[in-house]
Amino acid sequence: MIKKHIPNSITCCNLVSGCIATAFAFAGDAELALIWIIIGAVFDFFDGMSARLLGVSSPIGKELDSLADVVTFGVAPATILFSELSVLEYPAFLEPLRNYLPYAAFLVSAFSALRLAKFNLDERQATSFIGLPTPANALFWASLIVCNPSWLESSAYSVFIVLLLLGLSCALLVSELPMFALKFKHWGWKGNEVKYCFAALSVACLAFLGPLNAWWVIITLYLLGSVLLWLRAKA
Repeated sequence: MIKKHIPNSITCCNLVSGCIATAFAFAGDAELALIWIIIGAVFDFFDGMSARLLGVSSPIGKELDSLADVVTFGVAPATILFSELSVLEYPAFLEPLRNYLPYAAFLVSAFSALRLAKFNLDERQATSFIGLPTPANALFWASLIVCNPSWLESSAYSVFIVLLLLGLSCALLVSELPMFALKFKHWGWKGNEVKYCFAALSVACLAFLGPLNAWWVIITLYLLGSVLLWLRAKA
């Protein structure tokens, strides 16, 4: 049956998108790399949906999906960050490490793989997430570097901010922080208030900042919103 191959074909499109994004990232073209990460995210959204709609979910599809996600949302953003760390201005005392520090970016790949492995085994994440999802982390880094806010390259000490954010994002990927998901059991307002408000805020950010520059702001708001919800639940 042809239909049983449709979800895996879509997943392979996600994988190819990640490979293309990685190639552009190595070439120093963060903007095109981000575009291909976004394309990969679209394929990632539809592969699971198509499998459920067609009733053809399979163990091999689950494994293939994780492999594709490691490339698109792990290797590709890590390569973008590697390229950025290679061209940032360094303070004089760090110049001897210029040829080595950029490789720290590939920690994103390793922690993304750990995150995906945990997700596959964690039954608590059916309707929400535990830890930062890999697509969100990928979009944050790619968009931040494409947007290139003034603080990112305004000082030789910006490299410390980037490395600090790198460590924080890796920790968030494998953390136990509960994070809401845009998964709807019904379309009513009650019970979906946070999801609808976040969706509206995201659309506003995309309209105001642009379809490429807005993602790092959206992911930051997503993280802050999840933290506030977690603190409210604990209170």
